[in-house]
Amino acid sequence: MGRRSTFSSPIDGRRKTPCRKETLMAKGQILAVLQIGGEFTTDEDGHMSYSGGEAHAMHVQSDWTFSAFKQEISSTLNNLKLDQFAFKYFLPKNDKTLISISNDKDLRRMVEFHAESDSTYIYVMKKADNRSKSILAVSATPTDAFAIAPTTQDGSKRQKVCASWKNVITGVGQVFEGPKDFRDALHKYAIAHRFHYRFIKNDSSRVTAECTGEGCPWRIHASKSPAKKEFMIKKISESHTCESETVKSNRLASQRWVASVIKEKLRDSPNYRPRDIANDLQRWPWKIQSFAFFVAFHAPLHGFEHGCRPLLFLEAITAKPNKHWKLLAAASVDGEGDVFPVAFGVVDDESRENWHWFLEQLKSSLGTSRTITFISNGEHGLWDVVSSVFQESHHGYCVESLIEEFKTQLDDAWTEELKDSMVEHLKKAIYSCTDDEFNQYIEFIKSESDKLADWLLEIKPEQWSDAFFKGSRHGQYSCNIFGTVSEWIPTRYELSVVQLVDTIRCKLMEMMYTRRESSNAWTEVLTPAANQKLQEEVNKAHTLNVLPAENDENGNVFKVCDDSVNVVNLDTWECTCQRWHISGLPCMHAIAVLDRTGQYAYDYCVKYFTTGCYRLTYSLSINPIPDVVVPPTLIDPAQSPATYPCPLRTRRRVGRPKEKPADPRIAIKRAVRCSRCKGYGHNKATCKVPIST
Repeated sequence: MGRRSTFSSPIDGRRKTPCRKETLMAKGQILAVLQIGGEFTTDEDGHMSYSGGEAHAMHVQSDWTFSAFKQEISSTLNNLKLDQFAFKYFLPKNDKTLISISNDKDLRRMVEFHAESDSTYIYVMKKADNRSKSILAVSATPTDAFAIAPTTQDGSKRQKVCASWKNVITGVGQVFEGPKDFRDALHKYAIAHRFHYRFIKNDSSRVTAECTGEGCPWRIHASKSPAKKEFMIKKISESHTCESETVKSNRLASQRWVASVIKEKLRDSPNYRPRDIANDLQRWPWKIQSFAFFVAFHAPLHGFEHGCRPLLFLEAITAKPNKHWKLLAAASVDGEGDVFPVAFGVVDDESRENWHWFLEQLKSSLGTSRTITFISNGEHGLWDVVSSVFQESHHGYCVESLIEEFKTQLDDAWTEELKDSMVEHLKKAIYSCTDDEFNQYIEFIKSESDKLADWLLEIKPEQWSDAFFKGSRHGQYSCNIFGTVSEWIPTRYELSVVQLVDTIRCKLMEMMYTRRESSNAWTEVLTPAANQKLQEEVNKAHTLNVLPAENDENGNVFKVCDDSVNVVNLDTWECTCQRWHISGLPCMHAIAVLDRTGQYAYDYCVKYFTTGCYRLTYSLSINPIPDVVVPPTLIDPAQSPATYPCPLRTRRRVGRPKEKPADPRIAIKRAVRCSRCKGYGHNKATCKVPIST
């Protein structure tokens, strides 16, 4: 009686379009271009591009095993050991999702998908921390910045600004022209290794510095050599316990110092263009001074825990015009299906590391034992990150993102009518409740294009189709977090981080109050939206025939007949059509049984659709935050910006403002009261009430 949890192959039978196989057999091989040592970049639309590194050509035979495939790659790359490498490729006409090659089946699929292509690109990527990245990929941190940047228009390779700084100090005996050169080298070394230092001694004859990390014994001393008058490192500690890959800020990158680095770069590369400088500054100095800011108010956390279904949508939002920041948001939906923001973070970039940090903060804030279902587009390593932080959770694909991805596969060769038909088949496959339904619509797609059907199956239907999804979405497949939060953020003026957070806080206060007040007028057991859905099922149930099931001792199992026969079990709240389980509301078969047995359908609805739970969602208020001025003497400069959030300098937009910027704080005006007649709306001076004698 339970829902099927195993995924059966939705494709049976032979292919209906054998032309691709015949082409493959005729050629027997495909031409592959091996890419290694470069980097991927992703634009705002999710399209990925690869630059840098080396390229090698090789043929891939159609009958190769995965082992033979790796052996050929190793031979092509000068016997490179491939134990720690992964192999990726793009599907034809899809540059948003990298597909892995990890076994014989994956290899055969890759060859088959590209049988009609002139060539395909295979990316050899090193595995690190359970994730794949380019061997020389440009990292978001200066310690890994030894890579070569993309080729400039004049064909020259331009070195990253902070190239090789990690080894700018080599050890005892290293000679510098003077103390200034030594201090400059120490500055770069500290940034590359991500630690802060202070000078113990600093003059023209000697320089001694030590790490400011608590308990860190690292120390360096350099001085003039009496004989040769050279400035030489005399002592340096071997142990450096404070160095960490997780450090996110560095106060050493001052404006003056960055300017000196650019000046040095211009001496070495006269063709270093302003655009190149801007790109390097955006990639590197901004990253060095990056920060992370997490916000979760008690009222939304309480509302999610006690009133919302255990469902969270994850999305990154560009805080325009604050282009340097990203908002990482986690939102649920209330009983009406409206967006309910739970927590958000302000970060410098959407990355795997920042998502991991955000989810760690979210987990510690929730303190819930419920199994949560997450919905996202899966980008920036979210498939792995969510499962690593919330081990028992379920993770589904955002339906809107999947549909948009699917549309990109339909090029101009498709007619508009056929495109619409294919999208409808996909939607029905998404909302299919059984594997038979799912297979039916996949076959419809397959009859028009094998490639499209294969592309969909590569995205794992258990992550997006109701027929196989194990989480609890209860009919909610996407959530417009972007639209909701974007409307809250002014686009005319650039806000500081503190102003941005306070603006969102005020909008949350208003949202919580407005929805709480509106629900006070509801009289039904269910919310209006849920009540309407239930009524639609009630209207369908009138013509159904209900029969007691055979061998049912408790009298709670029934057969319901329409075009087919479905079995309803009132004890387990299940129907073989699976719609009751998937939506959280009784299906028409269950309602027919409840009507026959004289029971109320409201008693068999998931509690999150009740008016009571809706009111619990908005039962608490977010209290206004008073203005607090922290004296500069009380601020520890060693603390992270997440501890002492300091507003960044705002920048006025070009042109005259068209309207006065709104105060981000909620202004509550006190009504004027006359001190003489005690009436409201005027004062003593304007009072028109006659003076009694």
